[in-house]
Amino acid sequence: MRSSLVALVGIGFAFTVVGSADAQQASARIAYVNPQALFAAAPGRVAAESLFRKETEVFRVELARMNDALTTLISAYERDEARLTAADRERRQRAIVAKQDTLRNRQQDLEEQAGQRQNELMAPIMESVRRVLEDIRAEDGYAMILSSEPGSSPILAADKNLDITDRVVARLRTLSAARPAGAPATTRPGAPATAPAGVTRPGTRPPNE
Repeated sequence: MRSSLVALVGIGFAFTVVGSADAQQASARIAYVNPQALFAAAPGRVAAESLFRKETEVFRVELARMNDALTTLISAYERDEARLTAADRERRQRAIVAKQDTLRNRQQDLEEQAGQRQNELMAPIMESVRRVLEDIRAEDGYAMILSSEPGSSPILAADKNLDITDRVVARLRTLSAARPAGAPATTRPGAPATAPAGVTRPGTRPPNE
């Protein structure tokens, strides 16, 4: 998802809808769509993003608290280091390393949970887009509908008349109008193809704000 779902448009959504063998034999009609535009219009997207932000805020807060504790431990060690005995320095250094390992492991765990939850929220949204694409493909007799994902599209040049993005977006907006206002794709609590705001990749510095 976009916005706080770590700009989910970035995950791509790059799909190709291929028709049946009979359809391909009967017609060579091909169309293409911009999946980012479809995702932006997909019913339930805004509610899902809001739910994801709400559920993963607790992750950011937990990591910030752990990082603050580590920073305090390191600062205390640096302040006292000159007057510590060799044994005390070694003991406190081990404590710092252990806390760093705990933070790193927890950060990775929360990132995996965030990814799982994001996939849960995205699944019904992606499915609604695929259903609309397949319906339009069947209605208009296209053998296939290709993705024109910017930067990763296999389409190097094409007739603009083959772009059916606007038609699919219009159909998706019709579905959005039929969905109850504010209804998320799913409200099942869980653990989140990317991390929430403040949950960084393993090996990077966690949030300390």
